[in-house]
Amino acid sequence: MSAGKRGALIIFEGCDRSGKTTQSRLLLELLKSKDIPVLPMNFPERSSSIGQVINSYLTNSKDLPDEVIHLMFSANRWEHMNQVRQRLLEGKTLIVDRYSYSGVAYSAAKGLDFDWCYAPERGLIKPDAVFYLKASADDLTNREQYGEERYEKVEFQGRVAQVFDRICSKEGSYWHQFDASQPAKDLHAQIASIAEAILEKVANQPLDKLS
Repeated sequence: MSAGKRGALIIFEGCDRSGKTTQSRLLLELLKSKDIPVLPMNFPERSSSIGQVINSYLTNSKDLPDEVIHLMFSANRWEHMNQVRQRLLEGKTLIVDRYSYSGVAYSAAKGLDFDWCYAPERGLIKPDAVFYLKASADDLTNREQYGEERYEKVEFQGRVAQVFDRICSKEGSYWHQFDASQPAKDLHAQIASIAEAILEKVANQPLDKLS
């Protein structure tokens, strides 16, 4: 990659067990095979001290008020922003499993105000693309290990999906919705073609912020 070209920030979003981890891994492997500098990331990033508190909460060993855990998820993204910016400007593409939208969707699904939930995300680096894997809650429950973490309840995931749909219609310019119930290889082929076009398109564009 020639000097000055930046990498792309690509996010995978969707309800629990919608295939984000599989699809982000397949895209990572594809880009690596083409010698494109690429790195994986996950939010929450559980290794930091904030991330460890979040992990305790998600695995049901710690209880926190909804507002507190929401702000901790947001702080977990903020604490990694300088690193994200630096890697993108070095020309590395980042493939990220969950971002701000999960934070908003899960907290709003609990009944917190949508705008309040979105406020602490403003100013974070704006993704170049969000790949939204959409599947019915009933489809998801059939998947391996479903139900092990705090949020994996069918009715709740249905409410989460409604918030994702709301964000998708609002942010349609860079959101790409896919049917997550189709075979993984078909889904990967669709994602790959869009991702490669995005890498070309954004290489010379400045980074933007969520507003």
